[in-house]
Amino acid sequence: MADASDTLVARSAWQTRVPVRFSHCDPAGIVYFARYFDLLNGVVEDWFCQGLGIDYHEMIGPRRTGLGFASAGAEFVKPGFMGDCLDCTVLVDRIGRSSLTFHIHATRAEEPILTARFVMVTTSLETHRSVPLPDDLRAALERYWKICQ
Repeated sequence: MADASDTLVARSAWQTRVPVRFSHCDPAGIVYFARYFDLLNGVVEDWFCQGLGIDYHEMIGPRRTGLGFASAGAEFVKPGFMGDCLDCTVLVDRIGRSSLTFHIHATRAEEPILTARFVMVTTSLETHRSVPLPDDLRAALERYWKICQ
Protein backbone atom coordinates (compact mmCIF):
# COMPACT_ATOMS: atom_id res chain seq x y z
CA MET A 1 0.00 0.00 0.00
CA ALA A 2 1.07 3.63 -0.42
CA ASP A 3 3.47 5.33 1.93
CA ALA A 4 3.75 9.08 2.53
CA SER A 5 7.49 8.95 1.98
CA ASP A 6 7.15 7.31 -1.45
CA THR A 7 8.45 9.57 -4.18
CA LEU A 8 7.18 7.27 -6.91
CA VAL A 9 3.49 6.68 -7.41
CA ALA A 10 1.83 3.82 -9.24
CA ARG A 11 1.60 4.54 -12.95
CA SER A 12 -1.84 2.95 -13.10
CA ALA A 13 -3.24 5.20 -10.35
CA TRP A 14 -5.88 7.79 -11.21
CA GLN A 15 -4.48 11.28 -11.76
CA THR A 16 -5.88 14.70 -12.50
CA ARG A 17 -4.39 18.08 -13.29
CA VAL A 18 -5.48 20.99 -11.09
CA PRO A 19 -4.73 24.61 -11.98
CA VAL A 20 -3.62 26.90 -9.18
CA ARG A 21 -5.78 29.99 -9.39
CA PHE A 22 -5.52 33.51 -8.01
CA SER A 23 -8.15 32.59 -5.40
CA HIS A 24 -5.90 29.84 -4.00
CA CYS A 25 -3.02 32.21 -3.24
CA ASP A 26 -1.93 34.72 -0.64
CA PRO A 27 -0.74 38.23 -1.65
CA ALA A 28 2.71 36.80 -2.49
CA GLY A 29 1.17 34.52 -5.13
CA ILE A 30 1.91 31.37 -3.09
CA VAL A 31 -0.83 28.82 -2.39
CA TYR A 32 -2.22 29.50 1.08
CA PHE A 33 -1.97 26.20 2.97
CA ALA A 34 -5.64 26.10 4.00
CA ARG A 35 -6.73 26.49 0.37
CA TYR A 36 -4.88 23.28 -0.50
CA PHE A 37 -7.49 21.33 1.47
CA ASP A 38 -10.32 22.86 -0.56
CA LEU A 39 -8.42 22.15 -3.75
CA LEU A 40 -7.70 18.56 -2.65
CA ASN A 41 -11.32 17.93 -1.69
CA GLY A 42 -12.16 18.72 -5.32
CA VAL A 43 -9.60 16.09 -6.32
CA VAL A 44 -11.36 13.58 -4.02
CA GLU A 45 -14.76 14.35 -5.56
CA ASP A 46 -13.35 13.86 -9.07
CA TRP A 47 -11.56 10.64 -8.02
CA PHE A 48 -14.81 9.19 -6.72
CA CYS A 49 -16.62 9.92 -9.98
CA GLN A 50 -13.84 9.32 -12.52
CA GLY A 51 -11.47 6.91 -10.75
CA LEU A 52 -13.91 4.80 -8.75
CA GLY A 53 -17.10 5.18 -10.78
CA ILE A 54 -19.01 6.26 -7.65
CA ASP A 55 -21.16 9.39 -7.82
CA TYR A 56 -19.85 11.46 -4.89
CA HIS A 57 -22.82 13.83 -4.93
CA GLU A 58 -25.36 10.99 -5.07
CA MET A 59 -23.62 9.32 -2.13
CA ILE A 60 -24.04 12.42 0.02
CA GLY A 61 -27.39 13.60 -1.39
CA PRO A 62 -29.92 10.85 -2.17
CA ARG A 63 -28.00 8.05 -0.40
CA ARG A 64 -27.40 10.21 2.71
CA THR A 65 -23.95 8.72 3.32
CA GLY A 66 -21.46 11.19 4.74
CA LEU A 67 -17.90 11.17 3.44
CA GLY A 68 -16.21 13.19 6.16
CA PHE A 69 -12.58 13.37 7.19
CA ALA A 70 -11.55 12.08 10.59
CA SER A 71 -7.98 13.13 9.86
CA ALA A 72 -6.28 15.31 7.26
CA GLY A 73 -2.68 16.39 7.03
CA ALA A 74 -0.08 17.43 4.52
CA GLU A 75 3.65 17.66 4.06
CA PHE A 76 4.55 20.68 1.96
CA VAL A 77 7.75 20.01 0.03
CA LYS A 78 7.86 23.13 -2.15
CA PRO A 79 5.57 26.13 -2.53
CA GLY A 80 2.86 26.13 -5.16
CA PHE A 81 2.38 29.33 -7.16
CA MET A 82 -0.42 31.04 -9.02
CA GLY A 83 -0.41 29.67 -12.58
CA ASP A 84 1.00 26.26 -11.64
CA CYS A 85 -0.70 23.09 -12.80
CA LEU A 86 -0.49 20.38 -10.18
CA ASP A 87 -0.74 16.73 -11.15
CA CYS A 88 -2.54 14.99 -8.29
CA THR A 89 -2.45 11.22 -7.87
CA VAL A 90 -4.57 9.28 -5.35
CA LEU A 91 -3.25 6.13 -3.66
CA VAL A 92 -5.24 4.03 -1.20
CA ASP A 93 -3.39 2.88 1.93
CA ARG A 94 -6.07 1.06 3.90
CA ILE A 95 -9.68 0.02 3.52
CA GLY A 96 -11.38 -0.43 6.89
CA ARG A 97 -14.89 -1.29 8.05
CA SER A 98 -16.20 2.26 7.86
CA SER A 99 -13.15 4.22 6.80
CA LEU A 100 -10.42 4.46 4.22
CA THR A 101 -6.98 5.98 4.39
CA PHE A 102 -5.41 7.46 1.27
CA HIS A 103 -2.71 9.83 0.08
CA ILE A 104 -2.75 12.46 -2.61
CA HIS A 105 0.61 13.19 -4.17
CA ALA A 106 0.81 16.55 -5.95
CA THR A 107 3.62 17.36 -8.36
CA ARG A 108 4.50 20.22 -10.68
CA ALA A 109 6.18 18.86 -13.80
CA GLU A 110 7.18 15.74 -11.79
CA GLU A 111 8.63 17.91 -8.99
CA PRO A 112 7.04 16.95 -5.63
CA ILE A 113 5.00 19.79 -4.13
CA LEU A 114 3.01 18.09 -1.38
CA THR A 115 1.75 14.81 -0.05
CA ALA A 116 -1.56 14.83 1.81
CA ARG A 117 -2.93 12.01 3.97
CA PHE A 118 -6.64 11.60 4.66
CA VAL A 119 -8.76 9.27 6.74
CA MET A 120 -12.32 9.37 5.40
CA VAL A 121 -15.18 7.92 7.44
CA THR A 122 -18.57 6.93 6.06
CA THR A 123 -21.43 8.08 8.25
CA SER A 124 -25.20 8.14 8.23
CA LEU A 125 -26.31 11.70 7.56
CA GLU A 126 -29.44 10.88 9.58
CA THR A 127 -27.74 9.68 12.80
CA HIS A 128 -24.26 11.21 12.28
CA ARG A 129 -22.67 7.92 13.35
CA SER A 130 -20.22 5.82 11.38
CA VAL A 131 -21.64 3.16 9.10
CA PRO A 132 -19.90 0.40 7.14
CA LEU A 133 -18.53 1.38 3.76
CA PRO A 134 -21.32 0.84 1.23
CA ASP A 135 -20.78 -2.39 -0.73
CA ASP A 136 -20.36 -0.62 -4.08
CA LEU A 137 -17.81 1.80 -2.62
CA ARG A 138 -15.86 -1.03 -0.95
CA ALA A 139 -15.80 -3.02 -4.21
CA ALA A 140 -14.64 0.04 -6.19
CA LEU A 141 -11.90 0.79 -3.64
CA GLU A 142 -10.68 -2.81 -3.69
CA ARG A 143 -10.55 -2.82 -7.51
CA TYR A 144 -8.70 0.50 -7.50
CA TRP A 145 -6.22 -0.67 -4.86
CA LYS A 146 -5.42 -3.79 -6.92
CA ILE A 147 -4.70 -1.88 -10.15
CA CYS A 148 -2.36 0.47 -8.29
CA GLN A 149 -0.11 -2.36 -7.04
